[in-house]
Formats: sequence, structure tokens, C-alpha cells
Amino acid sequence: MASLEEIRIARLKKLKKLQEAGVDSYPAKTDRNFEIANLIKEFDSLQKENKEVIIAGRVMALRAQGAIVFVDIFDGTGKFQVLLKREERITNEDFDLFIETVDIGDFVQTAGTLFLTKKGQKTIQASSWKMVTKSLRPLPEKWHGLQDTEERYRKRYLDLLLNEELRDLIIKKSKFWDVTRKFFKDKGFLEIETPTLELTTGGAEARPFKTHHNDFDLDMYLRISVGELWQKRLSAAGFPKTFEIGRVYRNEGTSPEHLQEFTNMEFYWSYADYKDGMSLVKELYKNIAKEVFGKTKFEYNGHTFDLDDDWKEIDYTEEINKQTGLDIEKVSEKEIKDKLNELHVSYQGENKERLMDTLWKYCRKNITGPAFLINHPSLVAPLAKKIKDKNITQMFQPIIAGSEVGRGYSELNDPIDQEKRFDLQQKLIDSGDEEAMMPDFEFIEMLEHGMPPTCGFGFGERLFAILANKPLRELQTFPLMRPVRDQNVYNIK
Repeated sequence: MASLEEIRIARLKKLKKLQEAGVDSYPAKTDRNFEIANLIKEFDSLQKENKEVIIAGRVMALRAQGAIVFVDIFDGTGKFQVLLKREERITNEDFDLFIETVDIGDFVQTAGTLFLTKKGQKTIQASSWKMVTKSLRPLPEKWHGLQDTEERYRKRYLDLLLNEELRDLIIKKSKFWDVTRKFFKDKGFLEIETPTLELTTGGAEARPFKTHHNDFDLDMYLRISVGELWQKRLSAAGFPKTFEIGRVYRNEGTSPEHLQEFTNMEFYWSYADYKDGMSLVKELYKNIAKEVFGKTKFEYNGHTFDLDDDWKEIDYTEEINKQTGLDIEKVSEKEIKDKLNELHVSYQGENKERLMDTLWKYCRKNITGPAFLINHPSLVAPLAKKIKDKNITQMFQPIIAGSEVGRGYSELNDPIDQEKRFDLQQKLIDSGDEEAMMPDFEFIEMLEHGMPPTCGFGFGERLFAILANKPLRELQTFPLMRPVRDQNVYNIK
């Protein structure tokens, strides 16, 4: 078997042959008059008209049989077969040049008329061809593609080209956000944009990425939420329904459900509370499932769930007590640590908020759903309004297949209460908690001017990953990879 470098040298020779024949192997455009998907749709009428069609795309297969050659061409919209026949519309010279210079992986243009083969295969009989892009490296072997995970992620363009299931999922993910966007616009929400560079990373609890603004000489952060505190300012400004779909950044670990960069959506709905939000989210998730996947029943991580089932409401404190025997309203940090050690659950951080959250995440894995987690203690919900006369909040989280797939609440609009909770978060930061929420005291000033009762909610790509039954990283168009240090890996000379 020839080495990669031997193949590359052979293809460079073919490129030189094309140049000697006066062929521009890298033209700026093509003459195509049909995308393949449209050509397939209009095949019958075009065949009757005997109309010349021109397509262009990547050669995915070559089958030469003496004086004829069949070529499969793929342009991203579909695949189509082309027949080149020596001395029948194609000259000897053009036919020989094709045989001598064209490889699988090249991009070519072909022109001709349509016909059906004896086996009923829709085909173009070519009257001319030209090189569009000469490839110097081969595609991976057709039936096995890229097998090594790191190579698949690093050469994602090849993985996407050869892996039809992955291509379909990337298209589905685009539709996932299109359906989400249409849902909110149909409900009268205004799509907005908020800053991705922030002085304080409000709206969530996560370790941020730091950067520096040279012009203002300011240390800044990439946002960890989709403009939560900004959208609340818009609520105060008289925009009653807003939403944003955008990228967020969290400088944390990687897992099947966690990445450092991903897409989230957040909405804010004035004059509504968390119960209104729960109803809207349930409708949204069912709509996404039906529109994107054509079903409501799914499997993920050993769980089977149906979004058309009744959505149970699960009490945060009661569920932890049921699964672990601990009353989190009364236990100490030491008792939570002892229980986590007993359950063989690793934890980070020493404060009660982080320990409670770790304990809950252990319990969450045992819940199939669909369900809403409610009645969170105020300690773990620093931006949520409290339920009157109780130390629990009007917060809700959809739970599906043992995972949280969103978070929302009746937003805290009491500036005095919010300032107290920000002070507590600042103490956590001062004690070394890198995931505590950064206080934003200009936000307090806004609240003192007045913000109406508002429900806010956010969710992200994790929901799509669960519905697709895939790890989150697998569904990234281009997963982050460590750079290749050894340039010889590329075999470029």
C-alpha cells in the first residue's frame, strides 16, 4: 500500500499534467446550473426536455470499465451519478485526461443530459468535464472512514464528509435552534443581543475565562450566561418579552454533558412567574422534540422518557432526604461530607452551597423524568425570588434522563434582598470559591429604579445532546483540540 507521501507525490504529478494541458485546477467559480438536490427533484421534467444540466461537486467514487467510467459526485445537497463514455460526446483526449488525472476526493464539474440506466439509476451522460479543485491528499477508506476519535475531531471536515449520521445531527442541531427561535418569536418575544465581554460574570455560577481589553486597559471576562443581568435591565426598560441565543464560556472540566464553549438560550418574560415559565418550557420542549426529531419518546444514558407524559414536580429538600436520609435544612457541612464519602462521591469546595449542590447531583442521576425540580433553598439560587415566609425559592429546573436541562425562576427584583445575597456570594469568592456568582452592584442600582415581576429561563445544547442520545462533544461542529506540536504529522514538504 502506498504511503501518504507517495500518494501526494503522485497527485502532484497529475496536477502538473493538468497544468501542461492548460487546465486551471483551482478556478474561482463553476458553471453549474443545478444543485444536486434540485436536480433529483426535477429529474423527470428535465429528462423530457433533454435539457443540458451542469453539476459540480466532490468525486466520491470512480468505476472505470474500459471505454466508460461512472463517477459519483457529491455537492453537499445530494449525490448523483455521471457517465463518461469515450468517443460518445467525450473526445478521446478529454476522456484520457480524466482517467489520468482525476482521483476520488477531487472536485469536478460535468455537463450533459439526463437518462435512466437499465437498473433505473438517475444519471448524467457527460458531454464535457473540467477540474474544479485537485485534491493532493486521499479521503479515508470509504467503508471505515476515520476510526480514531482524536483524528475524527481533528479532521472534522473529513468526518463530516464521510459520516452521514453526524452530518444529519449537525443539520438537526441547526433546526433545533431554528425551531426554538420561531417558537419565541411566535409567542411575541423580541430577539436581542447582549455583551459577551463583561466586567462581572453575572447570571450563573461557574469559573470564567479571563481576557484583557487593551483600549480601556481593563481585565474582563467572557460571559457565562446569555445576558441574564442585561435582559433584566431590558425588562426594567420596558421590553416585556426578550430572548437571546448565543455562545457562552465556562472555564471548567469536560464531560459528556459539559464543555467550555457552547450555545445557550435565555428568555425573560415580564409580569409572569416561575409557574408560567414551567408551562411555557414544557410546551417548548415538546415542540422541539416533535419538530426536530418527529417523536416525544427518547432513550439516554439508561433512561427511557416520553415528553408527552405528565411532568412531575419534585421538591429539592424532600428528594435529597428520600435518597440519602439527610435533611439539608438542618445538616452541617461535616454531615454532608460524611454522606458524600459514604456514597463514594468526590466533591470540591468546603462551603455548604457547593456541598449541597454535589449531593443533589448524585440524587439527580436517579430521576428519569420528565420532571421539574422546585423549592430550591435560597443558598443555591442567589437570583431567585423566595416563596413568602420560607427559605426556599421560586426556581425550577427541567430534569430529563438524570440531567438538568435548563434553569429558571421568578426573578428576584427586591434590591435589598438581592444585595444581601450578592454579599453572601462575595464572601464565598473571598473564601476561594471560584464558581460563586460575581456581584454586580450596578444591577442593584437598576433594581432600585424598579423592575417588574419577571420570569427568566435558560437552557442549552445539553438538551439536544440528550434527545440525540449523544455526548455533547460529539455534537460540536469543531470540538476544541490541543494543537499538534509536531508539524511532521502533516507530512508537508
